[in-house]
Amino acid sequence: MNAAEHIFSSLLPKCKTLKTVKQIHAFVHKTGLDTDPLVFGKLLLHCAVTISDLLVYARRLFLHFPYPDAFMYNTLIRGLADSDNPHNALLLFREMRRKNMVSIDSFTFAFTLKAAANSRSLSGGTQLHCQAFIHGLYSHMFVGTTLVSVYGECGSVGHARKVFDEMTEPNVVAWNAVLTACFRCGDVEVAEEVFGSMPLRDSTSWNIVLAGYVKAGELALAREAFWRMPVKDDVSWSTMIVGFSQSGCFDEAFGFFGELQREGVGANEASLTGVLSVCAQAGAVEFGRVLHGLVEKGGFLSLISVNNALLDMYSKSGNVEMARLVFERMPERKSVVSWTSMIAALAMHGYGKEAIQVFRKMEASGVRPDGITFISVLYACSHAGLVNEGCEYFSKMREMYGIDPAIEHYGCMVDLYGRAGKLKKAYGFVCQLPISPNAIIWRTLLGACSIHGNVELAEQVKERLSKLDPDNSGDHVLLSNVYAVAGKWKDVAAVRRSMADQKIKKTPGWSVIEVDKVMYSFVAGDKSNKVTEEAYEKLREIMLKLRVGGGYLPEVGSVLHDIEVEDKEDSVFMHSEKLAVAFGLARLPEGRMIRIVKNLRVCRDCHTVMKLISKVYRSEIVVRDRSRFHSFKDGSCSCNDYW
Repeated sequence: MNAAEHIFSSLLPKCKTLKTVKQIHAFVHKTGLDTDPLVFGKLLLHCAVTISDLLVYARRLFLHFPYPDAFMYNTLIRGLADSDNPHNALLLFREMRRKNMVSIDSFTFAFTLKAAANSRSLSGGTQLHCQAFIHGLYSHMFVGTTLVSVYGECGSVGHARKVFDEMTEPNVVAWNAVLTACFRCGDVEVAEEVFGSMPLRDSTSWNIVLAGYVKAGELALAREAFWRMPVKDDVSWSTMIVGFSQSGCFDEAFGFFGELQREGVGANEASLTGVLSVCAQAGAVEFGRVLHGLVEKGGFLSLISVNNALLDMYSKSGNVEMARLVFERMPERKSVVSWTSMIAALAMHGYGKEAIQVFRKMEASGVRPDGITFISVLYACSHAGLVNEGCEYFSKMREMYGIDPAIEHYGCMVDLYGRAGKLKKAYGFVCQLPISPNAIIWRTLLGACSIHGNVELAEQVKERLSKLDPDNSGDHVLLSNVYAVAGKWKDVAAVRRSMADQKIKKTPGWSVIEVDKVMYSFVAGDKSNKVTEEAYEKLREIMLKLRVGGGYLPEVGSVLHDIEVEDKEDSVFMHSEKLAVAFGLARLPEGRMIRIVKNLRVCRDCHTVMKLISKVYRSEIVVRDRSRFHSFKDGSCSCNDYW
């Protein structure tokens, strides 16, 4: 190794940004090392694999090398396989075959098969299967194992089992691949049989079982398998923490984190991001603050993933200022996830103009926005009534960044027009979509009809939804609300009779509140324990005070016309967010902010009540409903009644 090669080898691992990579590339060019395939291959590997956001630069490097060898092709295919567009790896493989100047080896097939798996391309996987057979690499363990993964990812468990069964001596990696395929296809019983037949299991095998049970909703089996594990690693703990939280079992998720600490395992990146995710979903900001302290003491603030999790936790817990502080204090260069999370945080709280400002700073910093970033920007415009700005960014997405709109972007545009009352424009937009609108698109439009009381359009939209998703209770409720606002009580009754005849049950509303680091859940109408009894008692006192001192009159417009007024008032009286805020006023110190998470959209009556409570009790209330945040203070809401 000469002096120039030694300098290159010592400096390359230290290159973490595009600027430093360009500097070392200039050094390589100046010293003539750019003609050395070994040196150039190392530089390409660093850009394509080691640093994920330099893949574009890696492709430029590859194109400028006159005669790339197999290692260079394999390296770029590997990087593309793990990118946001793995299909490009398949295209590069075809180019490699077409040129017929470079030998294809087992690594080529393994990396290209991974691209087929990541892009869910069954046809691509099948073609590669044939090519591997032709090249005599079908029996190679590395290739065969990846082939099992391809069929598993594409839902073809039969083919995955066939490839696996033809292996002469499958190792534990191959066993894990077929185990994953069975769980991925939802065949729990077959997966259990495979797991029971394994001659050797490692921690990955057990973690696949945990993840499979959690995905299938078999939490009891997941818990049992977890405690039977001989060795639990980071993935095991985080799987249980995140898995139980995603199923709404927040207490158990927190319990697993507590057990992790009692076991002396110590918090790490995986467990911290997992439990912060739980706090974000549950709105447990007090516990989140404790974790923030743990993050600082443990020296985890240097990790971008933990910072992103902290930002997400604060934003979804209603503390957008702390989210902003975490964002501003992030070390080094912020990732696209960081920028997008901050934009989404501001969007959820109704700060549309501020969200756009952050997006502009993101562009100025050189970080390229992705499709998810534009979803957050369009969401911000929608919830702030910024129609012109939303249209501008929708166009900019494709024209400036070459991002083709996905169904989510189209949904944001329908929401943008719908919330602003431009229902005809929203309907016309849906009818002219280049792709078939799904149920979510039509449901978004139906929601807008409900807000603005357009009966005729609501009926047309509901007819479309009946063909796409006939059993969705929310659609029936939305149509019922449209009829109720219009005073068409016979139609309201007809919709509800139809729901009863089809045995379609309305999704029960629940709300969660954190008091002294304990999560309390309330369900509308539930009076099963002392906590709910306490909430009802306090709520009766609150409602009386609001009537006498606040001029409150229940908004019962969406409740059936032919029941007694008193029953109507009881119906809206029992909503879960009212119970949660009453419990908060009963238990929390005077002046403490009350934070509530709700699974459904806040109704108009509850919205009115929250505004009055914030004024009469001089208390700040933050409610996170299904779509956004509402911050109530001094009798007004941050949404400005635009939600």
